[in-house]
Amino acid sequence: MSTAAPRPVQAAGLLVLLQGLAGMAIAGVTLAVARGSLAGVTAVWLAGFGAILLAVGVSLVRGRHGARTPAIVAQLLLLGVCVYAAGPSSQPAYGIPAAAFCVAVLVLLFCPPALRWATGVHPDDS
Repeated sequence: MSTAAPRPVQAAGLLVLLQGLAGMAIAGVTLAVARGSLAGVTAVWLAGFGAILLAVGVSLVRGRHGARTPAIVAQLLLLGVCVYAAGPSSQPAYGIPAAAFCVAVLVLLFCPPALRWATGVHPDDS
């Protein structure tokens, strides 16, 4: 099932795509700046997660229904990271804006047009 996604889903896809690009960029910076095996493992994990987010974002923009759930799960995982950044890590300047970004993606994926699209219900159906 691949009907045209509503604009909120496409917008969420673009935001997820941006998250993927950010993950890839941070992985590159981590490799370039930090030295050591732990930094390498972190960079590989970030690059992998970034690549998955890129694929999910593109799929959402293209209207693939199967990409909605991974996007939601990714946002929930990233919200946990944001809470840790804002709280125990004492980095609210990073954690709070990142959390707002994740919440914006979730709002777009759970708005009424997105839910109708996800369930296959169309306004013109009786």
